[in-house]
Amino acid sequence: MRSALRGLILLLTCLVMSFVLAACLSRTLIYGVDVYPAIISPDADGRDDVTLIQYNLRRNADVSIYLVDASGEKHYFRRNLPRSRSTGSGYHVYFGGVIDRSQGDLIRARMLPSGEYTLVIEATDEQGRTEQVSKPLTLVNADTTYPQLLGFGVDHREFTPNRDGVHDRVKINYDLTKEATVLVYLIGEDGIKYPITEDEGPYSIVIAGEVGTHRYDYEGGVDLGAQPPPDGTYTLVALAEDKVGNKEMVTDTLTIKDGGVPRARIVGLEWEVSDTIIPLGSTMWITATVENYGYTPIRTTGPAPGTVYTSDQNFNSLGWYQSSGAWRFGIDWASNPAYPYPFRWALGRPDELRAEVVDGETFYYLDPGQRVQVTGGITILDPLPRNPDEFYAGLIHEDVWVVDDQVDPHWITVDAPPSGPWNQK
Repeated sequence: MRSALRGLILLLTCLVMSFVLAACLSRTLIYGVDVYPAIISPDADGRDDVTLIQYNLRRNADVSIYLVDASGEKHYFRRNLPRSRSTGSGYHVYFGGVIDRSQGDLIRARMLPSGEYTLVIEATDEQGRTEQVSKPLTLVNADTTYPQLLGFGVDHREFTPNRDGVHDRVKINYDLTKEATVLVYLIGEDGIKYPITEDEGPYSIVIAGEVGTHRYDYEGGVDLGAQPPPDGTYTLVALAEDKVGNKEMVTDTLTIKDGGVPRARIVGLEWEVSDTIIPLGSTMWITATVENYGYTPIRTTGPAPGTVYTSDQNFNSLGWYQSSGAWRFGIDWASNPAYPYPFRWALGRPDELRAEVVDGETFYYLDPGQRVQVTGGITILDPLPRNPDEFYAGLIHEDVWVVDDQVDPHWITVDAPPSGPWNQK
């Protein structure tokens, strides 16, 4: 008797639950739909540029929102996005007439032309039941002109941002056809983005975002002392978006090689002067040890270690002119009225350095972790203007800065015969 009663109760419970479930499923999935205003003018004038779409769901569902034009073509604003059953005020989204036209990684968005459309909200619940609710929507004065980035490209697709003066920078140019916000960046295979800032200042062609020719002078951030993006090949991206949401993307490729902040130091220095006194006409010898303790090669240029200067010479008079980005070891003195560090030597002999040919020209590099010994001489031909005087060494990164300045100051006296009638011939 009891088991029969339990069975009857269970049967009634199942019937009630089935009835409730059927009743729930029979209720509309989408409700409370509104699109306001029903006429918009998406032209960025601040009046009726967008419409507010509102809807509610009675059950969890995948939701699509699209517009159907006069020819029956669908233009998706949202496609199969999972949404939970509504609570509170439901779902709200603004629509300004722009449809995403992206393909893969290529981002594009376009404004729909002016005209009359049917806006459809379509939802499919977890049981596979699909419902639609339609509302009219009209676009007038739609701004369908999208910004173009004409002639986008770089002057060379491989560069070495390491401040060695050889392909340290890359020039990026494009012509913008419509006022827009433009983002330029590198993106690697890992998806990390590295922004690139447009040139600004008195030499800029036009202001950022304005119609016209735009240019970028990219050095990977090394000029600010920052590490550039890791070596590798990147996608160079320019993405323009106008005031109504039209988007246009263009891409190119850019390879970074031997990038990094150059770092070197003097780790040892010897002055070969007896008792800090040197006879006039004698040669003062200096031996230094220099180390590249960074992660990128540094370029150097002559004259080679072992070169002997006379006191009336300098590196320019020997034919080794200032070379922007090159590193050299140098000697200077306190009362020198002329060019700083006039006596300079390369950081190593050619056979100690790595040679690299760039654009038909051979450059020499001190590689990371490498140490070299630099020896040089200075023959003193004339008395010092101030005697004794303070001599010191330096490590010069030319046209950048003196990395190690006034290292190991040494007071040197030049022993010159006294002047006077007793010393005249």
